[in-house]
Amino acid sequence: MLAYPYTLTPDDNGTLLITFPDIPEAAAVAEDTDSAPIEALDGLLCALEGYFEERRAIPLPAAAEGHAVALPALETAKVLLLNEMLAQGVKKAEMARRLDVHMPQIDRLLDLRHNTRLDFLEKAAGKLGRHLNISFS
Repeated sequence: MLAYPYTLTPDDNGTLLITFPDIPEAAAVAEDTDSAPIEALDGLLCALEGYFEERRAIPLPAAAEGHAVALPALETAKVLLLNEMLAQGVKKAEMARRLDVHMPQIDRLLDLRHNTRLDFLEKAAGKLGRHLNISFS
């Protein structure tokens, strides 16, 4: 999974500002350090949705020192899929053709908030000449 480091900066109103060095568009606010990981994940996902909408490559995280939030496995797979599609110049219409599906299915495939089945992600990776690898650690 991708673990994005974040920084906590005390704000003048007693809250904590959460920012991500690797994703400058991502920010969130937490009431305290206990709620920071939850707020950090939500802020990160919101920013990543913008990358998906704009079809921009998503920077991979630097090594985490201190605070970090890990994207869930499904979202990690979708980030890597988007980056691979962009690297290969594969547009959504081409991916739909390769997978023999309609465009709304590709829209859902590239929607971070949609609960895509892993077998469909695995098939999409295969159409890009890649493999989806899952492991326990």
